Amino acid sequence: MTPSPVGAPARDLDDDLDDDLADDLLLAPDRVPASGDRRRHPAPAHLVFFHGPMDCGKSTLALQVDHNQSRQGRHGLLLTQGDRSGDPQISSRVGLRRAAVELDAGTDVRLLVRDRWAAGHRVDYLIVDEAQFLTDGQVEQLAELVDESHVDVYAFGLTTDFRARMFPGTRRLFELADDVQRIQVEVLCWCGLPGLLNARVVGGAMVREGETVVVADTGPAPVAGTPEAAAVRYQVLCRRHHARGQLGPTPAGPGQLALR
Repeated sequence: MTPSPVGAPARDLDDDLDDDLADDLLLAPDRVPASGDRRRHPAPAHLVFFHGPMDCGKSTLALQVDHNQSRQGRHGLLLTQGDRSGDPQISSRVGLRRAAVELDAGTDVRLLVRDRWAAGHRVDYLIVDEAQFLTDGQVEQLAELVDESHVDVYAFGLTTDFRARMFPGTRRLFELADDVQRIQVEVLCWCGLPGLLNARVVGGAMVREGETVVVADTGPAPVAGTPEAAAVRYQVLCRRHHARGQLGPTPAGPGQLALR
C-alpha cells in the first residue's frame, strides 16, 4: 500500500500502475494494441456461421453485416476465395461488391490479422465469404482469433456441394461456431418447392462426379447448341428433383400420356 495524503483514500499499487499505463498510452498512442480497445478491455467475441444454398443471399448479407459493423466505428477485414466474379472481392448478385483479401488453402488467417496489427491497423471483426472452401485448420484458426484475440468472426458459406454432401469447411464450422444460422431468404426449385441442394450442370445435364470445387454461377439454362450450353453452371433444386436429376418440367408428367 503506498502512502496517501491525510484524508485521502488509500491507493493500491495496482491502481498506480494502471494510471501509469493509461498515461503511457495517451502519450504514445502507437503503443495501443492495433486491434483497439477490444484487446485492452476484452469482451466476449463470437464465431457466427450463416449458411444456405446458392442464391439465398449470403454475400449480400455478408456486405450488410460489414456495413452495420463499420457504422459503429469498428474496423473489419473482408476475406474470400473463389468469388463468382473471379476477382478478390465479395460480390452479390444484386450488384453490391467490395474488395477483399483472397485466401487459398495455405493461408494462415491468424498471420493475416497479426500483419494488419503490426502495420498499425485495427481489426475488430472478420467477414469470411465462401467459407465452405476453408480447410479444417483455417476454421480452427478463426476460432483461435475469437477466443484468444477477441476478434468477432462472421462466416458465410454453402451448406452442401453438388453431390449433396457437406463441404469440409462447412462441417467444421458447424462443429466449432458459437452460433449457426440458416439464411432465411427462401430459394425455390423450378417446381415451386423450397430449393435446398445445389446441382452442377454441364452441357445441359446434371452431373454427380467431378472436382468438389468448380467455380461457376447460377443462371437460366442457355440455349441448346450454343457455346454457353457446354459451360458449367449451377441450379438450386428441391431434394426430390436433385435425387432425380430433373432440371425442369417434362412434356408429360409422371403417369401421364403425352398428347400428340
